[in-house]
Amino acid sequence: MALFLNLLYLTAAIAISPMVVYRVIRHKRYRTGWAQRFGKITRRNPQKKCIWLHAVSVGEVNAAKTIIKELESKFGDFETVVSTTTDTGFARANALFGEKLQVFYFPFDFSLTMRRAFKRIRPAICLLMELEVWPNFVQIAQQSKIPVVIVNGRMSDKSFSGYKKIKLFAKRFFRKVSLVLAQTDEYAQRFKGIGCPDEKVMVTGSLKYDTAQITDKVEGTDTLAAKLNINNERLWVAGATGNDEERILLDVYKNLKQQEQFSDLRLAIIPRKPERFDEVAQLIENSSLPLIRYSHVKSGVTKDTVNDQSVILGDTMGDLRKFYSLATIIFVGRSLVPMGGSDMIEAAALGKCTIFGPHAFNFRHTVDVLLKDSGAVMVRDKQELLQTMQKCLKETNYAKLIAKNGREVIRKNQGATVKTIQQIVKLLSTT
Repeated sequence: MALFLNLLYLTAAIAISPMVVYRVIRHKRYRTGWAQRFGKITRRNPQKKCIWLHAVSVGEVNAAKTIIKELESKFGDFETVVSTTTDTGFARANALFGEKLQVFYFPFDFSLTMRRAFKRIRPAICLLMELEVWPNFVQIAQQSKIPVVIVNGRMSDKSFSGYKKIKLFAKRFFRKVSLVLAQTDEYAQRFKGIGCPDEKVMVTGSLKYDTAQITDKVEGTDTLAAKLNINNERLWVAGATGNDEERILLDVYKNLKQQEQFSDLRLAIIPRKPERFDEVAQLIENSSLPLIRYSHVKSGVTKDTVNDQSVILGDTMGDLRKFYSLATIIFVGRSLVPMGGSDMIEAAALGKCTIFGPHAFNFRHTVDVLLKDSGAVMVRDKQELLQTMQKCLKETNYAKLIAKNGREVIRKNQGATVKTIQQIVKLLSTT
């Protein structure tokens, strides 16, 4: 099986190599961490026992915050190390944990590479955020009698459909997972449906509710507001937007601005992927709207007073929550187009009137609980988005009620961290 997998991986690597080279040159991605990806990983405290937590990208890294805090508190005699797959995930993990913890890129799942990584890391337990299960990884962990736990387990419609097509193969390596801590009953049933034994699957809730900070203000928002000349104007923030979505948002914004009662409205767009910053900047300019790039303001490239009619492009990393904190209304992106949506928990936790589109299928549980308690508004298309924006801007009590309900939904769904840590303690006490 290992030989077959290695040949399959090698074939896939050759096939995608032109795309990787293109992204290295064009988007400046994948330029670092290659030694780590081939298993050459060092630890800061190799004399200690080790907990290896893997989080693929930014969303999983953010969801791991409360778990890592509790691990450091309860397992002070262990070293916790954090791996990620994407460049943005690595940058976020480094920003959150880099001062205290070793952060590195997850090794390729070639058997020799993964064996080298396990030999260097020597984990006592492996925690995989949400779904990231690799065949050689779990095989080597099982052979080494190292428990593997899927934490904050989630399986989207797309993933579930894909695994069902290779169910016999998926069953072989999912059965080697020691424990699945799923976010919801639905996700738990999906893990069981692709081969995880019933007794190894339990529901603990979503960690993202725990990591969401229920607060009225985020540190740094005053500075951001001052730099962007945001005073008493109403601010519409479109966060984590995707391809073809910004064009819709700009059309709605131009329509709103033509109405006198919304003349004070400003728009900030924060694309999900950094490599799209230039593309979105060009799109804003082509729409005949004035543009200000926050990266230029933040770095001091633009020293003039920012035009209060400018569309703000949030083209920096780590500032989305600050924009959300300033917002009057938030639109959560990648949802007007069929891209699966983005996490709307932070927006609701900040007590903001939150809107999203019909394609948030990757966050079904959050969508369901928010809509059930009127904690957010779903719109089907551009016309409904325009109508909803008009309603929320004119009927301020309605918008405030949506915001209040959303925050309460987040509060009610917290508690997953405690349940998760309890299960980790049980496993570590038997290893």
